[in-house]
Amino acid sequence: MKILSKIILFIFSFIILELNKNTILGWILCLLLCTTYLYLKFITFKDLKFYQSLLLFIGYLICFGFIIFISWPPIRNVPAVSNDNPVSSEIVQTKYGKVQGVLNEDESVAVFTGIPYAKAPVNELRWKEPQNPNSWPGTLICDHFSPMSMQETNLPIYDSLVKIIGYHEYKISLKDNYRPPVSEDSLYLNIWKPNNDKKNLPVIVYIHGGSLQSGQTWYGDYNGENMAKKDVIFVNFAYRLGVFGFLADEELQNESKNHTTGNYGLLDMIKALEWVKTNIANFGGDPNNITLAGESAGSAAVSALCTSPLAKDIFNKVIMESSTLASKIPPHSYRQLDQALKSGKQLKERYNVSSIEELRNIPAKDLVKEASTQHHITVDGYALKEDPYISYRKGEYNEEAILHGYNAKESGPFIMFDDASMKDYEERLRYYFKDYTAEVMELYPATTDKEAAENWAQIYGTLFFNYPHYCLNRLAVSNNIPVYEYYFSKDNGRIGSWHSGEEIYAYDNIPASSKLFDSDDRKLSEIMSSYWVNFAKSGDPNNSDLPNWPINSDSKTLLELNNEVKVIDEKYLKLYAIIDKMEGFEN
Repeated sequence: MKILSKIILFIFSFIILELNKNTILGWILCLLLCTTYLYLKFITFKDLKFYQSLLLFIGYLICFGFIIFISWPPIRNVPAVSNDNPVSSEIVQTKYGKVQGVLNEDESVAVFTGIPYAKAPVNELRWKEPQNPNSWPGTLICDHFSPMSMQETNLPIYDSLVKIIGYHEYKISLKDNYRPPVSEDSLYLNIWKPNNDKKNLPVIVYIHGGSLQSGQTWYGDYNGENMAKKDVIFVNFAYRLGVFGFLADEELQNESKNHTTGNYGLLDMIKALEWVKTNIANFGGDPNNITLAGESAGSAAVSALCTSPLAKDIFNKVIMESSTLASKIPPHSYRQLDQALKSGKQLKERYNVSSIEELRNIPAKDLVKEASTQHHITVDGYALKEDPYISYRKGEYNEEAILHGYNAKESGPFIMFDDASMKDYEERLRYYFKDYTAEVMELYPATTDKEAAENWAQIYGTLFFNYPHYCLNRLAVSNNIPVYEYYFSKDNGRIGSWHSGEEIYAYDNIPASSKLFDSDDRKLSEIMSSYWVNFAKSGDPNNSDLPNWPINSDSKTLLELNNEVKVIDEKYLKLYAIIDKMEGFEN
């Protein structure tokens, strides 16, 4: 029994090393520690008293802590492809210099990662409009992703537990015992292209989500490899986040030749799009056929760019997944200039500084904690002249066609630990609906805690995600924009139809070896990714091999994406009508 308890202790130690991504040195030292502990416990000192055993155990814990410390995972850039010793790609000429990437395992896709699209926004360039990158001599080797933009990061063990508990997936590997870097120097983009000489291929430029506070470009759910296999050029990029991307300040406004502030992350996106427009033909892409796509806050950014005068004529079509800014009062990732300036002033007060120069001297690691206060697209009068709702009402927009939609359980990750109950159900509704609370309670009555929790999950998802898509669809129809709307409701062994659950299907990234998905999931992924590719090619997701996806011309129906792909009635129309009255939406 004593030996068994020690074996359990040792196994637990090695599990911690794996989850925390400690280096192989830690494993070796831990093995030596375990061997030494057993030798001392059962050979050298056979008859230890309780306090002696306790001291030996404490000594083990101290030594193990030291091992964790000295074998802490190093910071290392994420490789562009997962295969070892990848073959180099062709060399491609860009406006600023030559680049060379690497090929994927079957050599069907060339991947170029870490291509600079702007100068590093550091020192005096912090909180300035992005500048063109410097040219470089020779050939830039683009075989690793560049750092993620400044954001708060977690301990490696926390991220591992999120994969296990939240996503129900985890892969033991000795290849990932490192931590990806975080930096203000992050304005780089990545390109996945077919490894062939085809020209004028459609281009998808993808903006990652993360509440404009977090996110990275190497996330597997929107990796571009399989889209490139379908003859699409896929591009994504990092942009400034949190306080570095969305701080607003009067001094910064006066400092800018464009009199802008609060939208540095949005301006980064425009700079990346301009880079793509200028250079993508050299990678085989058609600069006149660019589809801008995004999910969550990335989709909110796409929505802003649809009515930004700076983004006119640099993309043709848009894909918006689980967020838009098209409602009269956008529910998240958005604020007016006066609100942004007030928040920026309060930030300076918190740091006891009176000038932007002083604020620029504060280390990024100290400012990064302000992401939660500064992560909103701003109506700055330059990148975004007015509310998108107003622009659409005027008939002023940049896209020629829209594919958009939301998921069945959008609220899942946001209320995971905050279920409603009968005790606070009405109070929660009143916070959002005020004088319209009685109407909502009549529509969603609750007599038990279970009913309250279920109703609140639907209402929360509708307020923050579903309703803005309903607004977008109506505005698109009124402007004669071809618009295709979906409702993703597929369950699986992972996160199902929670917020962001559709991405792994839409971009064809279900791992072949994953047991969390079955044949129905893989069939749906093939259908969805084909819709996305067809839309990028022509502005119409359909072809003869797919279930017909009609244009949503009445905003009362939409296409359900599940085991059966079919047109269904929009289920939240009565709740939408209440929100219309509350916000004053006019179509």
